[in-house]
Amino acid sequence: MHGVEDQAGGGNVEEPTEIASPKEAADNALVLAFGRLQGAANRLEYILGRSLELECGISHLMFEVLLILGRAGDPGLSMRAIAQEQVLTTGGATRLVDRMEAAGLVERAEDPGDRRGRLVRLTRLGEETTVRASRVHVANVRRYFLAPLPPEDRERFAEDLRILSHSARDELPRLP
Repeated sequence: MHGVEDQAGGGNVEEPTEIASPKEAADNALVLAFGRLQGAANRLEYILGRSLELECGISHLMFEVLLILGRAGDPGLSMRAIAQEQVLTTGGATRLVDRMEAAGLVERAEDPGDRRGRLVRLTRLGEETTVRASRVHVANVRRYFLAPLPPEDRERFAEDLRILSHSARDELPRLP
């Protein structure tokens, strides 16, 4: 099944184009390119997230937080740091961590550098779930993300995505 974005040619993304009608707007090469990126990301998010839910019992967002905490190691991360990494409000991060704590994946511990602060860290179950979910996720990334691409383009594509991600991250406001 092909979406509307695949039906139009779109022209060259490097050429400046005057947009004077809704049709020209819809067929603009840059609009189409970004729409394809967003559509692919949304579809892949659904496919890979659904697999994590079915096979591991966690949402994709929970998986991302498990990875962030795994990368951080001991003693853990503050709620603010988790929120910043996931582009969530601190309230949203707190609700997510509450659910993860109830599931036994994370625990809150005292912050050795701040008596009033609390840090979030992985439990043993959280560590095991991170490893199991990562194995599932890597297999699905290979199947749905890499396999459709020509082998000679895969590393460059991954590098281009890293560049885009860092550029966009750098444009975001930092939480106070």
